[in-house]
Amino acid sequence: MEQLLHYVWKHKMFPLTGLKTTDGQEVEVIDPGLHNRNAGPDFFNAKVKIGGTLWVGNVEIHDRASDWFLHRHDRDPHYNNIILHVAESVDVDVKTKQGDYPPQMRLQVPASVREHYKELLTTEAYPPCYRIIPDLSRLMVHSWMSALQTERLEQKTEAIAQRVKDCDGSWEAAYFVTLARNYGFGINGDAFETWAKLIPLQNIAHHRDNLLQIEAFFLGQAGLLEEAALPERYQQKARQDGYFTQLESEYRYLAHKFGLRHMDAGLWRFLRLRPQNFPHIRIAQLARLYCEQRAGLSQLLECETVRQVQELLATQVTTYWETHYVFGEESARSEKRLSSASLNLLTINTVVPVLFAYGRHKDSGRLCGRAFDFLEALKAEDNHIVRMWRKVGLTVETAGDSQALIQLKKEYCDRKECLRCRIGYEYLKGSCAARRS
Repeated sequence: MEQLLHYVWKHKMFPLTGLKTTDGQEVEVIDPGLHNRNAGPDFFNAKVKIGGTLWVGNVEIHDRASDWFLHRHDRDPHYNNIILHVAESVDVDVKTKQGDYPPQMRLQVPASVREHYKELLTTEAYPPCYRIIPDLSRLMVHSWMSALQTERLEQKTEAIAQRVKDCDGSWEAAYFVTLARNYGFGINGDAFETWAKLIPLQNIAHHRDNLLQIEAFFLGQAGLLEEAALPERYQQKARQDGYFTQLESEYRYLAHKFGLRHMDAGLWRFLRLRPQNFPHIRIAQLARLYCEQRAGLSQLLECETVRQVQELLATQVTTYWETHYVFGEESARSEKRLSSASLNLLTINTVVPVLFAYGRHKDSGRLCGRAFDFLEALKAEDNHIVRMWRKVGLTVETAGDSQALIQLKKEYCDRKECLRCRIGYEYLKGSCAARRS
C-alpha cells in the first residue's frame, strides 16, 4: 500500500542502516523531506547521502517501480530533479523526461507496522487503538487534543465564513443564522439554517418593538402558519384558536409588505423529538430573544465571561406557548426556558466558533483567546462519543476536551485516517506495548 509506504518514509520507520540502492551504493536518509499531498513529487527537499555524496532534492515513492511509467512521470518535467526513487518492488529501471536514470532503493514496510496498521483498519472494537491509550504520555495526549480543538474551530470558521458570504458580507446576519442552526440541536439544524436565511433582518428590525409581529414573521417564514402544516387532528382546533388566526393575519400583512416566501414546512422533523424541542417552541424563544435585542453579534462581543454569555442567551417562550407545544392543543403550563444544558451547547457550538471566526476576521487574538477560555470554563459534553473515549481511558473534563474528541472520532476514526492521527502513530511505531486480550 503506497500510502503506508509514504508514512514509513516520512516517519523513518525503517532500519536506518544497511540501506542500499539497486546498484549497491550505500544510502543514508538524513531528512525524508516535506510530504507533498498535491501534484508533483511525493517529498520535497529531502536530504539523502548516496555513496558518500549528499543530495538535496525530491523523492518519489511507489509500490512498484513500474508505477513510475504508469503515472507518466517519464513525460513530466516536474520529476527531472528526483534524487531517489523508492519502491517496495523494483521491477524496472526508471527514466526522467530529460533522459536521466534516478537511483532506486527498495524499501519494505516493516512487518510489525503492516500488522499494526491492519489491526487499526479491521479491529471491530472501537476505537481500534484502545489497547495503547492507557499507556500514552499525558504530554502527547494534551498536545494532540489541543491541536484537534483548534482544527475543529478552524472547520467551524470555514462554515461561518461561508455564511457571511451567503449573507452578503453581514456578520450580524451570519451570527443569527449560526445561532438559529444550533437551536435545532442537531435534528432540525439544517431546517433552522434554511429558515434563518429567509429572515430579512434589516426589514423586520422596524417591527422589533412588536413581539406579536416578530413571532408571526418567524413562524410564518417557517411555514408553520399554513393549515397544511398542522396535523389533521389539530386543524379545526387551530381555526378556532384566536392566537393562531391573529398570527396568520399578521403574517399575511408582513408577507405582502416585504414580498416574502416561506419555507416548506415539510422540512421540519418531529419524529422522536421531545416536545420542548418542537420548532414552534424554539422559534418562539428566538422571537423573544430577538425582540429583547439579545440575538445580535454586537451584544455577544461585549460578553467577557461564560456567565455573561448565558445570561444574554437565556430566554423563554411568550405567554401563549407556556400552555402549548403546537397550535390547537393545550398542555400543562410551563415557562419553557432554555435549560442549562441547552445554554452550554449554544455556547459551545455557536458562541465559541463565532468568537473565534470573528477574531480571525479582525485579527484579534483577544477574541480568539476568549473562545478557548470559554471552552476551558465549560464542563465536557455528555454524549456517546465522549463516553466512549472515557471508557477506554482518556480524561475528559472540559468542553475543550470533548470538542477535541468529537473531532478525533468524526475526522479520523470514522474515516480510518489512522495515518494522520498521533495516537495512530504511537500504535504503528510500537513505542507503547499493544495490550493483547
